[in-house]
Amino acid sequence: MKILDIRTGRIVLPLARPFKTALRTVETLNDIAVKVITDEGEGYGEAPPTAVITGDTEGSILCAVHDYIRPALVGMDVMDLPAVMEKLNGCMVHNTTPKAAVDMAIYDLWARAQKQPLYRLLGGARESFRTDLTISVNPIPQMVEDSLDAVKQGFDILKIKVGKEGEKDVERIAAIRAAVGADVKLRVDANQGWEAKEAVRIIRAMEDKGLDLDLVEQPVPAADLDGLAYVTGNVQTPILADEAVFSERDACEIIRRGAANLINIKLMKTGGIWNALKICRLAEENGVECMIGCMLESRLSVAAAAHLAAGQKIITRADLDGPSLCAIDPYHGGPEFDGPEIAMRGDFGVGVAKIPCEDWN
Repeated sequence: MKILDIRTGRIVLPLARPFKTALRTVETLNDIAVKVITDEGEGYGEAPPTAVITGDTEGSILCAVHDYIRPALVGMDVMDLPAVMEKLNGCMVHNTTPKAAVDMAIYDLWARAQKQPLYRLLGGARESFRTDLTISVNPIPQMVEDSLDAVKQGFDILKIKVGKEGEKDVERIAAIRAAVGADVKLRVDANQGWEAKEAVRIIRAMEDKGLDLDLVEQPVPAADLDGLAYVTGNVQTPILADEAVFSERDACEIIRRGAANLINIKLMKTGGIWNALKICRLAEENGVECMIGCMLESRLSVAAAAHLAAGQKIITRADLDGPSLCAIDPYHGGPEFDGPEIAMRGDFGVGVAKIPCEDWN
């Protein structure tokens, strides 16, 4: 299966409501679609520009794909997966988002050539799983309303964005817990918004109030591993490393230092499935459970992450709510996203079709 060309297009989808975190506010999904063309078919991927996390902008993604990745991969055989992935990851430093988009397109082709759904080739750990839904940072009454609306939609795991107002975040979570009741799992995501001692103070206050958190995600700046370890060692709530983990090397350091209890894998941070599997193997060897997460992505790339989650047993939590955050879903095929339930189907490869792009370059 020879790679003939790699092209890009644009995916523009309205969000159901503005997406707000400690780092940014977004009202429309604007992502880059990638199409890998071979002599036996096409595979698809998606790259969301998320400069505040990955450093990748729309311009850098397009440049990476057209000027570096395409020249490196054209002519290679998709079925020689190790060689293709070595070339993909070695053709430039960093730029994990465009690499992820091309990686998932290649895995799509690779699995379809074997007439298998991708998740079965990645381990086949489960047929379905549940995701949380993100609640954006807003005034407390709005966050309570959004949380109750999510529960009405069937979501029993909520990821609450905090990190902008310090101690007031305790009030936020307390109000949401009182509104949704004890049976709904609450995850708190500070998006690097606190300092270490502040984080311990806030998390302990939540613990003292009996708010029963499933986890707290990335409470301190990504580079502050000492601070992350300090938080982990001084609270009872499990701490999830997110922005601090892009690579297998990052995960190894987190595990070595005991800096977090859990690791959040996102394909846009790892550069795709190939490198994400390395983190999964490392985590499994050390008994560290993982979450699978996503950026602000449509069902195209979230489907690839879902296949990884369904394939790997070490991935025990999911934050794959990108499709639920979009106001419309133009795709067909692939995993079924039914509110909180993500069910794998028999479509070969990643399985997503009808890509909403007309002008491929």
